[in-house]
This record gives sequence, structure tokens and C-alpha cells, in this order.
Amino acid sequence: MAFLPLTKEEAAARGWPEFDVIFVTGDAYVDHPAFGVPLLARWLEFHGFRVGIIAQPDWRSREPFMALGRPRLFFAVSAGAMDSMVAHYTPARKLRHDDAYTPGNRHGARPNRATIVYTSRLKECFRDVPVVIGGIEASLRRLAHYDFWEDKVRRSLLVDAKADLLVFGMGERPLLEMAEHLRRGEPFSSLTDIRGTARMAREVGADAVILPSFEEVAADRLRYAEAFRLAAGETNQYCARMVAQRHGERYVVCNPPALPLSEAEMDALYALPFTRAPHPSYRETIPAYDQIKASVTTHRGCFGGCSFCAITHHQGKFIQSRSEASVVREVERMVQMPWFRGSVSDVGGATANMYGLGCGHPEAGERCRRESCLYPRPCRHLVVADRRAAGLLRRVKGIRGVRHVTVTSGVRYDLLERQPGYLEQLLGHHVGGRLKVAPEHVVGRVTDLMHKPGAESFERFLALFQRESARLGKRQFVVPYLMSGHPGCSLEDMVELSLFLRKHGMRVEQVQDFTPTPGTLSTCMYHTGLDPVTGEQTYVARSDREKRLQKALLLWHQPAERRSVLEALRACGREDAARLLLDNERSGHPVRAGGAAPSRRGRK
Repeated sequence: MAFLPLTKEEAAARGWPEFDVIFVTGDAYVDHPAFGVPLLARWLEFHGFRVGIIAQPDWRSREPFMALGRPRLFFAVSAGAMDSMVAHYTPARKLRHDDAYTPGNRHGARPNRATIVYTSRLKECFRDVPVVIGGIEASLRRLAHYDFWEDKVRRSLLVDAKADLLVFGMGERPLLEMAEHLRRGEPFSSLTDIRGTARMAREVGADAVILPSFEEVAADRLRYAEAFRLAAGETNQYCARMVAQRHGERYVVCNPPALPLSEAEMDALYALPFTRAPHPSYRETIPAYDQIKASVTTHRGCFGGCSFCAITHHQGKFIQSRSEASVVREVERMVQMPWFRGSVSDVGGATANMYGLGCGHPEAGERCRRESCLYPRPCRHLVVADRRAAGLLRRVKGIRGVRHVTVTSGVRYDLLERQPGYLEQLLGHHVGGRLKVAPEHVVGRVTDLMHKPGAESFERFLALFQRESARLGKRQFVVPYLMSGHPGCSLEDMVELSLFLRKHGMRVEQVQDFTPTPGTLSTCMYHTGLDPVTGEQTYVARSDREKRLQKALLLWHQPAERRSVLEALRACGREDAARLLLDNERSGHPVRAGGAAPSRRGRK
């Protein structure tokens, strides 16, 4: 198996005098299907295109962007697996000092707002070559959006980057369709109706949903909330309409999203000849690769619709599962890798226990406008049968050469209540003693805004987890992810959450402070102070002090946080809770929260 070329010499070794498409990415080149750019590049290669990659170019100079020459069709630009601002800054806007997608875990291999910088450099070097932008950064910034790091509304990334086209969502269909049109000699200007793409236009069709303009949403938070609500109503991949938003004298026009991949297409995608290794030119380890190299992606999409999560906005809510045979073949190939030692680190997706699930009424699903199939209550058409998911785990566990299989992707605990077969298989063989779940909060008014189930559902799950673990004769723990500072959450709500943890003998080691990332419902609430769905006012913790105190309340058991906990209790008039929270000698731990890092798959 050969890597895709990073140099002209590597291209010449393949007999390629030029490239059709050149990808420019903010991540190191790891030839693994969990990395977006290699996945797309391999997909185009499979369809007969000559593809090269420029990985983490030094943007301070033109030369790295000219290293592979001029592509025949277009450049494809991605900031990487994460929005570059999220990769660079903490929720407190402090600079991070590491980057898991860079050799040596070093910070600084990509610029802030990498999509804009890379596109600018390419236009400087090759003014007449089209530049197509995509990836999570472009996808979630395709319309006017609130930017937390500048605390203002920014224009569509398509406008700021001055790119020729933007791909949003998963890119296999749009990129392939685009490349095939161009290969047939059609002009780039004719690519106006490809699903999953956004372009600039002077006029829009009468059937388009017209959002309030950039100028309006930048000046008026009510108009921003209205624009978000209208755009969020057009995300169903089957029935969404064109969306347009004026920026100055032109419109950003977003075609309907790309259709989901079929099972056969998913199987073909993951059967491509990945080396499952970093490019041999790297001399230092890449932490993100070390975390996922022995993992297997079984599906994409998520129908949870959590307010703060970008997965549904990017991958879509329709679950696209691979066949069991496809997953088994990938694991069998992995077993033959020289580094494999018998352990499969993950079998899952955005939400592991959604594998094989879907709508029991496809015609209704293709017309559905619900953003979540689970909130405020599970849809009556949702099929939650767990036979496929449980059977897949059993099959992977039985592959010759595999000794251990763990599930480190997040799981929806409210689904597990209705999946007894999967729960038994999971707890019996695949959690390594610690099961990650994400209640995020337990106070009803907060979980409602998060579009998450509340305390009652979580308590039912904890009881179920304990009963099932006891029946299996296993001593196991729940690892809950919790969030502070989410819109709607006050200090009083964090006190109630802390008392809930104390009641159940749970202690957390890490807390996620809410980060307003582009494109999510929670970010809209943070910016506007409104729930755009209901129009109701929403409390938002904005000061550094309150954010610090909210976070401290979840770490009530740590001596270093004692002073901040007392300060928080005094600030909200809950000194009565000090005895319960700070008397640590009496705290038991029937279900313990650990300090594992968030999964690469996202938090669900």
C-alpha cells in the first residue's frame, strides 16, 4: 500500500506528471479513515483522480503552497479535524500549548482561521485555480455566525476566505460530483446546483429560504436568532430547501445538504487501501493517531440533536451504517498490521449504540423537520432494536488475533435503557471497567435547553448499570461528562448538580466549560440571550468569575477548590449546602466518575 504523494518526487514514482486535485490541510497527513482529508483524497483516487496533499504548510511563505505545482482541476482546503480557533484556544480564550494533530504534539503548525490564510496564499500563488473550502471549520461557518474569540458576528467564511466554492457536511458526494463535472471539461462556473455546496450569487431563485442579511444579524440579536431558526429548519438531507443570505451586494447561497451515503457506499469508502499510519516523513509521534489507530468507525450521523454539539449539523441526523462484513474485513486487515497487539481500541461512531438504527417510517423521516429523534421525547418511528449492534461486537470479539475490544466512543445512556442486548454485551466485555456517558447536567431547565434527558432518566440508568454490573459479577464505574457555563445554567443550578453528585457518591476529575463553537444552537443562545425556538429570554453566564465558580462547584471534593466553592455558595445564598459538599469524609463512591479525556468521536 502506497501513501498519497506529499512531493512531486512521490507523484513521479506513480507516473503522475501533474495532479488533478491538491488538498491543503491543517493536520499532519495520517493515512487513516478517521482523518477527513485522507478519507476524501482516497475516495477521489479510487475514482481515477490524481490526488496530492500539502499537510500543515508554513503559511508565512508562498513556497510550501507551490510544492506540488498547479492542479488541473482545483485546490481543496481544510483547516483540519477541528476548527482552528477551537484547536488554539481554551474556553477561557487562553492559548493552548499543544496540538494532537501535529507531530510532537506541538502548537503552532497551523494559523488562526486557517481556511482563510490557506486560501489567501493559494490565490496569491495560483490566482486562476479554483479553491474549494470544506471541513468542520468551513461547514459550520458557511453563514453569518457568532465568533466567540472576537465576540462579534462574522461574515460567511466563503466571503472572508474569497474561495470559489464551499463544501458543507460530509464531502464525499459533493467533491466527487464536482471533480467529475470538471473532468468532463465543464467550466467551474457551471457548478451551481451540487448538493452540499455553497456559492456566491447576485440573484437567488424564488424557492429559496431567504435569511436576514449579514448586516441585519450583525446589528440585531433578534434577527440573528431568526436567521438561525430558519436555517436550522432546513437541515433534513432529503427535504431541505436552498438557503440564501445576503452579504452586501451578493448572496451566500447554500444548496440543500448532500444525501446520506448508502450502506454499499459506506462499505466501499472504508475498504479503500489506507496504510493506517502517518506518512513516513514524520519522525515524531502524532497523539491523535496514537489514540485512534486501532479504532474502527462503524457508522456516521447522530439523531440526538444536542444543542451544543456540531455532529448533527455536520454529519446529519440520519445514521449511515456499514455492513457487519465490512467492519470485520477492516479489523482483519488491522490484525495483520505489524503494530497490532490484539486490542481494538474502539468500535463505534459519533454515538456507539446508534449503529444500525434508523427511522421505521422512511417516507415520514424524509419529510421530518425534527432536529432530534430523542428530544423532547423519543419519536414513535425511531427503531432502537439492538440486534445488529450487539451482534457486531460479538463478531469483532471473535476475530482470530483479537484479544480485547473496547468501546470508547460515547454512548446515549437513555437509549441503553431500551437496548438490553447491547447493554449486556457492552458491560460484559467492552468497557474496561469504565463506561463513558454524557448527562451534561441534571437540572431540568438546563437539560431542556441542552436538548438532553434530565435527572430522572440518568438515575434510572445508574440503577440499571449497577444491577447489570452486579449480575455480571463485575466492579465497574460510570464516567459522566458534565458541563458548566451552558446557556440557562446559573450558580444555583450548579449547586443542585453538585448535590446530585454528592447524593450518588460521584466525583468528577474533569469538567467541560461550555465553549460557544460556530453553528450550534447553544452558541446562538449564548450570543443572543434567547432560545431561538421559543423566543424566551435565556440566562447566560458571561463573566470569567461566574464561569470559574460554576466549574469549581463540580470539583467540590478537591481541596484546591474549597475557597472557590465557598465563594460560589455565598454568591447564590446557598451556604446551607457547604456542610454537604465540603464534608468529604462521609462521601462514598458506589458509582464513580473518572478523569478520562473526551473521546475523539464527540460527546453525546
